[in-house]
Amino acid sequence: MKETDLYVPVKSFLEKQGYEVKSEVTDCDVVAIRGTDPPVIVELKLSLSLDLLMQGIERQRITDAVYVAVPAGKGKAWVARAKEAVKICKRLGLGLISVRFDSGQGMVIVHTDPGAHKIHKLAKRRTALLLEFQRRVGDPNTGGQSRRAIITAYRQDALRIAVALQVGPSAPSTLAKLLVMPKASSILQKNYYGWFIRVERGVYSLGPEGHAALKTYSEIVEALAVRTYK
Repeated sequence: MKETDLYVPVKSFLEKQGYEVKSEVTDCDVVAIRGTDPPVIVELKLSLSLDLLMQGIERQRITDAVYVAVPAGKGKAWVARAKEAVKICKRLGLGLISVRFDSGQGMVIVHTDPGAHKIHKLAKRRTALLLEFQRRVGDPNTGGQSRRAIITAYRQDALRIAVALQVGPSAPSTLAKLLVMPKASSILQKNYYGWFIRVERGVYSLGPEGHAALKTYSEIVEALAVRTYK
Protein backbone atom coordinates (compact mmCIF):
# COMPACT_ATOMS: atom_id res chain seq x y z
CA MET A 1 0.00 0.00 0.00
CA LYS A 2 1.06 3.58 -0.68
CA GLU A 3 0.05 6.84 0.95
CA THR A 4 -1.61 7.85 -2.31
CA ASP A 5 -4.07 4.93 -1.90
CA LEU A 6 -5.62 6.84 1.00
CA TYR A 7 -6.27 9.97 -1.03
CA VAL A 8 -9.29 8.98 -3.13
CA PRO A 9 -11.37 7.65 -0.20
CA VAL A 10 -10.55 10.69 1.94
CA LYS A 11 -11.27 13.09 -0.92
CA SER A 12 -14.57 11.38 -1.69
CA PHE A 13 -15.57 11.46 1.99
CA LEU A 14 -14.94 15.21 2.22
CA GLU A 15 -16.62 15.99 -1.11
CA LYS A 16 -19.80 14.28 0.09
CA GLN A 17 -19.83 16.84 2.90
CA GLY A 18 -19.73 19.72 0.44
CA TYR A 19 -16.01 20.44 0.41
CA GLU A 20 -13.86 21.21 -2.62
CA VAL A 21 -10.75 19.09 -2.21
CA LYS A 22 -7.24 19.42 -3.64
CA SER A 23 -4.00 17.67 -2.80
CA GLU A 24 -0.40 18.73 -2.14
CA VAL A 25 -1.19 22.39 -1.47
CA THR A 26 1.77 24.18 0.19
CA ASP A 27 3.12 20.86 1.54
CA CYS A 28 -0.27 19.73 2.93
CA ASP A 29 -1.35 16.28 1.68
CA VAL A 30 -5.06 17.14 1.49
CA VAL A 31 -6.82 20.51 1.72
CA ALA A 32 -10.60 20.89 1.79
CA ILE A 33 -12.49 24.19 1.46
CA ARG A 34 -16.21 24.77 2.06
CA GLY A 35 -17.56 28.29 1.85
CA THR A 36 -16.23 30.50 4.62
CA ASP A 37 -15.42 27.59 6.96
CA PRO A 38 -11.82 27.27 8.13
CA PRO A 39 -9.76 25.09 5.77
CA VAL A 40 -9.57 21.40 6.64
CA ILE A 41 -6.15 19.75 6.34
CA VAL A 42 -5.58 15.98 6.31
CA GLU A 43 -2.11 14.44 6.53
CA LEU A 44 -1.75 10.91 5.14
CA LYS A 45 0.60 8.23 6.45
CA LEU A 46 0.78 4.43 6.30
CA SER A 47 1.04 4.08 10.09
CA LEU A 48 0.38 5.92 13.32
CA SER A 49 3.75 7.44 14.10
CA LEU A 50 5.45 10.31 15.86
CA ASP A 51 6.27 11.84 12.47
CA LEU A 52 2.57 11.89 11.56
CA LEU A 53 1.60 13.57 14.82
CA MET A 54 4.37 16.14 14.41
CA GLN A 55 3.12 16.88 10.90
CA GLY A 56 -0.38 17.36 12.23
CA ILE A 57 0.81 19.73 14.95
CA GLU A 58 2.72 21.75 12.38
CA ARG A 59 -0.42 22.10 10.26
CA GLN A 60 -2.23 23.55 13.30
CA ARG A 61 -0.21 26.67 12.57
CA ILE A 62 -2.59 27.14 9.64
CA THR A 63 -5.96 25.91 10.90
CA ASP A 64 -7.58 24.17 13.86
CA ALA A 65 -9.28 21.65 11.54
CA VAL A 66 -6.41 19.18 11.13
CA TYR A 67 -6.82 15.41 10.76
CA VAL A 68 -4.27 12.63 10.45
CA ALA A 69 -5.28 9.62 8.36
CA VAL A 70 -3.91 6.07 8.25
CA PRO A 71 -5.02 2.68 6.86
CA ALA A 72 -7.15 0.72 9.34
CA GLY A 73 -5.56 -2.41 10.73
CA LYS A 74 -7.18 -5.66 11.78
CA GLY A 75 -7.74 -7.51 15.00
CA LYS A 76 -7.57 -6.65 18.68
CA ALA A 77 -4.11 -5.14 18.36
CA TRP A 78 -5.40 -2.48 15.93
CA VAL A 79 -8.46 -1.72 18.07
CA ALA A 80 -6.26 -1.19 21.12
CA ARG A 81 -3.78 0.94 19.18
CA ALA A 82 -6.58 3.06 17.70
CA LYS A 83 -8.03 3.71 21.17
CA GLU A 84 -4.65 4.88 22.42
CA ALA A 85 -4.19 7.02 19.30
CA VAL A 86 -7.56 8.70 19.93
CA LYS A 87 -6.42 9.65 23.44
CA ILE A 88 -3.21 11.17 22.09
CA CYS A 89 -4.95 13.00 19.23
CA LYS A 90 -7.53 14.45 21.61
CA ARG A 91 -4.75 15.70 23.86
CA LEU A 92 -3.08 17.31 20.84
CA GLY A 93 -6.31 18.69 19.37
CA LEU A 94 -5.98 16.59 16.21
CA GLY A 95 -8.66 14.63 14.37
CA LEU A 96 -8.00 10.96 13.57
CA ILE A 97 -9.23 9.12 10.46
CA SER A 98 -8.65 5.53 9.38
CA VAL A 99 -9.45 4.02 5.98
CA ARG A 100 -10.63 0.42 5.66
CA PHE A 101 -10.03 -1.45 2.41
CA ASP A 102 -11.80 -4.70 3.33
CA SER A 103 -14.38 -4.30 0.57
CA GLY A 104 -11.86 -3.12 -2.02
CA GLN A 105 -13.08 0.46 -1.81
CA GLY A 106 -11.79 2.59 1.02
CA MET A 107 -14.27 3.29 3.81
CA VAL A 108 -13.43 6.31 5.94
CA ILE A 109 -13.88 6.08 9.71
CA VAL A 110 -13.61 9.24 11.80
CA HIS A 111 -12.38 8.21 15.25
CA THR A 112 -12.25 11.74 16.64
CA ASP A 113 -12.59 15.30 15.33
CA PRO A 114 -10.13 18.13 16.03
CA GLY A 115 -10.57 19.42 19.57
CA ALA A 116 -10.27 22.71 21.38
CA HIS A 117 -6.49 22.68 21.68
CA LYS A 118 -5.21 26.03 20.44
CA ILE A 119 -1.90 26.90 18.87
CA HIS A 120 -0.67 30.22 17.53
CA LYS A 121 -1.57 30.49 13.84
CA LEU A 122 0.85 31.73 11.19
CA ALA A 123 -1.35 34.09 9.16
CA LYS A 124 1.08 34.20 6.23
CA ARG A 125 1.06 30.41 5.86
CA ARG A 126 -2.73 30.27 5.98
CA THR A 127 -2.98 33.04 3.38
CA ALA A 128 -0.44 31.25 1.16
CA LEU A 129 -2.37 27.98 1.45
CA LEU A 130 -5.71 29.60 0.52
CA LEU A 131 -4.16 31.54 -2.37
CA GLU A 132 -2.50 28.44 -3.81
CA PHE A 133 -5.74 26.48 -3.46
CA GLN A 134 -7.73 29.17 -5.29
CA ARG A 135 -5.18 29.66 -8.08
CA ARG A 136 -4.60 26.00 -8.82
CA VAL A 137 -6.69 24.67 -11.72
CA GLY A 138 -8.39 21.40 -10.82
CA ASP A 139 -6.66 18.80 -8.64
CA PRO A 140 -3.66 17.55 -10.66
CA ASN A 141 -1.85 15.81 -7.79
CA THR A 142 -2.54 12.84 -5.55
CA GLY A 143 -2.29 13.34 -1.80
CA GLY A 144 0.81 11.68 -0.35
CA GLN A 145 2.78 11.56 -3.61
CA SER A 146 6.56 11.87 -3.33
CA ARG A 147 8.24 10.78 -6.58
CA ARG A 148 6.53 13.07 -9.10
CA ALA A 149 6.94 16.84 -9.12
CA ILE A 150 4.06 18.68 -7.45
CA ILE A 151 1.87 20.52 -9.96
CA THR A 152 1.56 23.95 -8.34
CA ALA A 153 -0.43 26.92 -9.62
CA TYR A 154 2.92 28.46 -10.63
CA ARG A 155 3.83 25.42 -12.74
CA GLN A 156 0.36 25.47 -14.31
CA ASP A 157 0.81 29.14 -15.25
CA ALA A 158 4.23 28.38 -16.74
CA LEU A 159 2.69 25.56 -18.79
CA ARG A 160 -0.04 27.88 -20.08
CA ILE A 161 2.65 30.33 -21.20
CA ALA A 162 4.57 27.49 -22.85
CA VAL A 163 1.46 26.47 -24.80
CA ALA A 164 0.95 30.07 -25.97
CA LEU A 165 4.59 30.34 -27.09
CA GLN A 166 4.28 27.26 -29.30
CA VAL A 167 2.89 29.48 -32.06
CA GLY A 168 5.92 31.76 -31.92
CA PRO A 169 7.84 34.36 -29.85
CA SER A 170 5.82 36.91 -27.92
CA ALA A 171 6.12 39.83 -25.52
CA PRO A 172 5.25 39.32 -21.82
CA SER A 173 2.63 42.06 -21.96
CA THR A 174 0.89 40.31 -24.88
CA LEU A 175 0.87 37.00 -23.01
CA ALA A 176 -0.39 38.68 -19.84
CA LYS A 177 -3.43 40.00 -21.72
CA LEU A 178 -4.01 36.84 -23.76
CA LEU A 179 -3.86 34.52 -20.73
CA VAL A 180 -5.29 36.99 -18.21
CA MET A 181 -2.13 36.39 -16.18
CA PRO A 182 -0.65 39.52 -14.52
CA LYS A 183 2.45 37.59 -13.41
CA ALA A 184 3.37 36.40 -16.91
CA SER A 185 6.30 38.85 -17.12
CA SER A 186 7.71 37.68 -13.80
CA ILE A 187 7.45 34.01 -14.78
CA LEU A 188 9.25 34.63 -18.07
CA GLN A 189 11.97 36.78 -16.55
CA LYS A 190 12.71 34.45 -13.65
CA ASN A 191 12.48 31.39 -15.95
CA TYR A 192 12.48 29.13 -12.89
CA TYR A 193 12.15 25.90 -14.89
CA GLY A 194 14.45 26.94 -17.76
CA TRP A 195 11.67 26.56 -20.32
CA PHE A 196 11.91 29.97 -21.97
CA ILE A 197 14.47 31.81 -24.10
CA ARG A 198 14.83 35.57 -24.40
CA VAL A 199 15.30 36.14 -28.13
CA GLU A 200 15.55 39.92 -27.82
CA ARG A 201 14.61 42.63 -25.38
CA GLY A 202 11.01 42.12 -24.31
CA VAL A 203 10.46 39.06 -26.51
CA TYR A 204 10.52 35.41 -25.41
CA SER A 205 10.24 32.06 -27.15
CA LEU A 206 9.87 28.46 -26.03
CA GLY A 207 13.16 26.59 -25.58
CA PRO A 208 13.92 22.86 -25.96
CA GLU A 209 13.23 22.19 -22.27
CA GLY A 210 9.89 23.94 -22.63
CA HIS A 211 8.89 21.71 -25.57
CA ALA A 212 9.96 18.67 -23.53
CA ALA A 213 7.88 19.88 -20.57
CA LEU A 214 4.76 20.09 -22.74
CA LYS A 215 5.21 16.41 -23.58
CA THR A 216 6.00 15.42 -19.99
CA TYR A 217 2.94 17.22 -18.66
CA SER A 218 0.67 16.59 -21.65
CA GLU A 219 -2.22 15.42 -19.45
CA ILE A 220 -1.93 18.55 -17.31
CA VAL A 221 -1.81 20.77 -20.40
CA GLU A 222 -4.95 19.13 -21.78
CA ALA A 223 -6.78 19.61 -18.47
CA LEU A 224 -5.69 23.25 -18.32
CA ALA A 225 -7.06 23.85 -21.81
CA VAL A 226 -10.43 22.37 -20.89
CA ARG A 227 -10.77 24.20 -17.56
CA THR A 228 -9.36 27.52 -18.71
CA TYR A 229 -10.84 28.10 -22.13
CA LYS A 230 -14.23 26.34 -22.09
